[in-house]
Amino acid sequence: MATIDGRPAQYGISLKQLRELMEHRGREGVAKIGEFGGIHELCKKLYTSPNEGLSGSKADEEHRRETFGSNIIPPKPPKTFLTLVWEALQDVTLIILEVAALVSLGLSFYKPADEDAPLLQEEEEHHGWIEGLAILISVIVVVIVTAFNDYSKERQFRGLQSRIEGEHKFSVIRGGEVCQISVGDILVGDIAQIKYGDLLPADGCLIQSNDLKVDESSLTGESDHVKKGTDVDPMVLSGTHVMEGSGKMIVTAVGVNSQAGIIFTLLGAAVDEQEAEIKKMKKGESGKGSQPPPQTQHQAVHSEGTKSSESEGNHVPQSSSSATAAAPETGHKKEKSVLQAKLTKLAIQIGYAGSTIAVLTVIILIIQFCFKTFVIDEKPWKNTYANNLVKHLIIGVTVLVVAVPEGLPLAVTLSLAYSVKKMMKDNNLVRHLDACETMGNATAICSDKTGTLTTNRMTVVQSYICEKLCKVLPTLNDIPQHVGNLITMGISVNSAYTSNIMAGKNPGDLPIQVGNKTECALLGFVQALGVKYQSIRDEIPEDKFTRVYTFNSVRKSMGTVIPRPNGGYRLYTKGASEIIMKKCSFIYGHEGTLEKFTRDMQERLIREVIEPMACDGLRTISVAYRDFVPGKAAVNEVHIDGEPNWDDEENIMTNLTCLCVVGIEDPVRPEVPDAIRKCQRAGITVRMVTGDNVNTARSIASKCGILRPNDDFLVLEGKEFNRRIRDSNGDIQQHLIDKVWPRLRVLARSSPTDKYTLVKGIIDSTVSENREVVAVTGDGTNDGPALKKADVGFAMGIAGTDVAKEASDIILTDDNFSSIVKAVMWGRNVYDSIAKFLQFQLTVNVVAVIVAFIGACAVQDSPLKAVQMLWVNLIMDTLASLALATELPTPDLLLRKPYGRTKPLISRTMMKNILGQALYQLVVIFGLLFVGDLILDIESGRGQELNAGPTQHFTIIFNTFVMMTLFNEINARKIHGQRNVIEGLFTNPIFYTIWIFTMISQVLIIQYGKMAFSTKALSLDQWLWCIFFGIGTLVWGQLITSVPTRKLPKILSWGRGHPEEYTDAMNLGEERFDSIDSDKKPRAGQILWIRGLTRLQTQLRVIRAFRSTLEDLNERRSMHSLHSLRSPRSGGLGSHPLYNFNHLLSPNYNKQQSQQPKSPPHPQPQLQPLPSDISYIDEDPQQQPQQRTSPQLPSINVSAPNSSTLPSFLEIAHILKQQPQSHCNNTENETQQQTAKYTNGQNETRI
Repeated sequence: MATIDGRPAQYGISLKQLRELMEHRGREGVAKIGEFGGIHELCKKLYTSPNEGLSGSKADEEHRRETFGSNIIPPKPPKTFLTLVWEALQDVTLIILEVAALVSLGLSFYKPADEDAPLLQEEEEHHGWIEGLAILISVIVVVIVTAFNDYSKERQFRGLQSRIEGEHKFSVIRGGEVCQISVGDILVGDIAQIKYGDLLPADGCLIQSNDLKVDESSLTGESDHVKKGTDVDPMVLSGTHVMEGSGKMIVTAVGVNSQAGIIFTLLGAAVDEQEAEIKKMKKGESGKGSQPPPQTQHQAVHSEGTKSSESEGNHVPQSSSSATAAAPETGHKKEKSVLQAKLTKLAIQIGYAGSTIAVLTVIILIIQFCFKTFVIDEKPWKNTYANNLVKHLIIGVTVLVVAVPEGLPLAVTLSLAYSVKKMMKDNNLVRHLDACETMGNATAICSDKTGTLTTNRMTVVQSYICEKLCKVLPTLNDIPQHVGNLITMGISVNSAYTSNIMAGKNPGDLPIQVGNKTECALLGFVQALGVKYQSIRDEIPEDKFTRVYTFNSVRKSMGTVIPRPNGGYRLYTKGASEIIMKKCSFIYGHEGTLEKFTRDMQERLIREVIEPMACDGLRTISVAYRDFVPGKAAVNEVHIDGEPNWDDEENIMTNLTCLCVVGIEDPVRPEVPDAIRKCQRAGITVRMVTGDNVNTARSIASKCGILRPNDDFLVLEGKEFNRRIRDSNGDIQQHLIDKVWPRLRVLARSSPTDKYTLVKGIIDSTVSENREVVAVTGDGTNDGPALKKADVGFAMGIAGTDVAKEASDIILTDDNFSSIVKAVMWGRNVYDSIAKFLQFQLTVNVVAVIVAFIGACAVQDSPLKAVQMLWVNLIMDTLASLALATELPTPDLLLRKPYGRTKPLISRTMMKNILGQALYQLVVIFGLLFVGDLILDIESGRGQELNAGPTQHFTIIFNTFVMMTLFNEINARKIHGQRNVIEGLFTNPIFYTIWIFTMISQVLIIQYGKMAFSTKALSLDQWLWCIFFGIGTLVWGQLITSVPTRKLPKILSWGRGHPEEYTDAMNLGEERFDSIDSDKKPRAGQILWIRGLTRLQTQLRVIRAFRSTLEDLNERRSMHSLHSLRSPRSGGLGSHPLYNFNHLLSPNYNKQQSQQPKSPPHPQPQLQPLPSDISYIDEDPQQQPQQRTSPQLPSINVSAPNSSTLPSFLEIAHILKQQPQSHCNNTENETQQQTAKYTNGQNETRI
């Protein structure tokens, strides 16, 4: 019989049986496991041990992989480069360009039978052929750039995804040791430890559990938490969230065989059908898709219903285009980024202006031609005249081509892509491309405290034991022996066994904290006392526990009951100081003597111990215990005859004996105060939004520099904040928020709802002149709504939950606030790069359009020929965009104020430069056009026959124009009126390489371009004149800089106003595909004439493609890794039955999703430190506390350590409705403590 690693190779249960087993639920599941002989028998059949786990040998692991599969779902293969090229070719604008090119080619070969055909016919054919080809080549360039951009981004993002996935770890037992392994390495037969906040990576059956509740909405659509247990429902499934409790399970299905894997396999099969259907809908069948199938309507109603029962202000608006309804097609459907909005508005204006001038040019040329030929010369119509009319039309089209800033979208894309790549090195993983540029405009940052401003490395620094307050850690000898034993035992046993302290990788490194950071701090305290907590845990394994009261939002504490060696039971508990204190009747006093713990003693302890700790920025935790004995009971024990009723928690958790109070420090990151100073210097307001106690929050905010002496600021609690911003009916009012937010710096004891309300209030506020742009950091599931609402959402890469990362725009891979400052710098650099390019590009456009127009009117021919304009416009501007978009950021960027939302895109300084340079160039070009032939003594090019060859006169005009443009490119490097335009020139090799390359190309075009470019070779003298005029732009630039900008009228700035004013215009291009509402579609003529807009939209499509690639990949990541079982298309953990198969296979799935309001994400708690605070909030530490009794308001804790139930937003809403003034605590797992009702002034601090 074949053996593997000393055991039979044949398992006692097959893959098929395991798959069938996992399809049962509840009592059926219990019965089904019973058929296999119970859970321990199942472990034996899979050759694993409930306590020791798998052996961990390579042969065993390999065999399990072969038999049961690995925990990976193969990703969908990426699109090939050719597919991307084909997709880029589908664009409407490019098709128009291709048709124009083919028409031009066709005309060049059209020979009308005419005896008076000009002699230059052959060369003319050559010319026409070149023109058509030039247009085709330009199309190919755009297509290849687009496809290459998409291709490289997809590859880059896949790399990043696999990097992120590699960081997902899960706790399993192997060889008797608890170890963290990558989710992809989990095998059937592994014994996994599951705890509050986990996203389960595989299916399994419970071996043991404490108070376990799971959110299965991602599989079933049911939002209620399902109670799990070996005797109620032992089946736990991949992709579900542990909302409360902890436990141990044996893994029975992984990868494609798990429940989520089976669904993703089906989803993968459906993807191709969906894509085909979407393409059909894009091609004009959108009318059919306007009525969603009944099932979707039902779901929409379902989530609407959910939404309506939430408290208002709790979530993102319900409109289908709201931030939450992000369909993959339209990418991140937030309000478009500030820059994109301004650029689109600009493009529309230029499109209209260009169209008008182009039409005028064509009309004037044709009228002039007809009048001269048929009226003055009285000639009859000939077929060759068709050619003349087409030439006039081509000149018109060329004017339009030049009018539109072709290179602009490319500049945006290049600048963003370049920045994104560089930002990776600065620990910013950009998920949505436009977030990078929006960040440069940020005026406010709302930051979390724990982990972002602080290190999230908790340590006990103060303790109060037996009436001794120690500011340094005591030794075991300082503590009476029986008390010391109780404390070490109480902490070791009454902590999740998943929380551990491991030795650092290198001898000098700090120990690594695994699991709940607050529990790790307490375990570290036990180690510092000289006791090994692991040896205590080995004596009392989890299966010996009688009962565990896991941490949740109601208890604010955790309790564990264990049997006593000589009969009876002992309950250990730990939690927020003020919660535990109220339940204590005894305390160990001096020398370890037992004393009564009176109300006066409690008050004194709070005043003299707990409050000073909180003011030092510490969290306070109390540890207590209680004994249940069968025989004679001591004063602090309770006599029992049988087993107590453990469900009667209120009576079990009373008359406790307090053992100690400890103060836990979470130090401020050393680099944060400097980063915050930089932000403040850059005009960005930093606000701290935390769930912590107000004293702790104020202390940390002062250390960080958020609160500065002599500033007029507010420090509010969530409850007071809600009181101030709600009217008498309990509704949030914008004008009330506007009174609070400008001075608010710290919001303590805040709930996710408060965070969302604050962010929305600041964004919607019109108090400040330039409208605020808000960035938010978040790590918990509950931060999702605020992250989505913010202009830029930062999620924590290390501490962040999957939901937070999904809702964010940028992931901070090091969880560090100082990385946000780098994001600001890069964002400003992107904005400036694009402004530089605009300044350069618009000068070229203004000059080229005016020259073509006036030339056409005055000389009946454009001095700049079509191909020359295409060279200037397409090639040169594209290269210039590359040159100007790759400038590196400098620290100077952080010395100016942010632009905000309504700041004009083109400032008065830029407009001064654009108009000033345009004036100089026009004077030079028209001077050369009308008197250049006399000055330079050459043959005039004016009044030439239509088919005449190129002249030196017009060649000099073309060359001078290019030279002036090239030197103006150097001027364009500075946009804030700096004099030294050369500064930093040689730090950017891309810039000078491109500049030199363009110069050489121009020389070749002039000397050897001939008919192709309508040029004639120039002599050295003529070249020197051209270069002289070019260098003149630099001198002229210095003169322009001397003109004071302040004297100029404000009307000269362009692109002012808020993006909302022109969202309709922005959607113009998209609605051709997406709009279901047919009356919004622009007319065909409009589409053709606003060629400028369409062209810009084409290349903005590159940006959108990049963004949607990121989001598509996010979805594929979900398929790829079971750790992220959440498709972005579902928009988070919606309450609709995402995994109902029919729904998934519906080809209209994407469309439905984009129209369906997103239901609230189910909070996914995460391991966060358990803090504790004082039982009232007295703003002035010197004042004596007043009334101690607190009104009993419903308490909610939104995320809590170890094991907690998280209320859904429905519950929050329900409570808010009952208690408009009540307050839901809190994001950072702080203890819930209803505060005494104080007067106004005491809940607010002014310094």
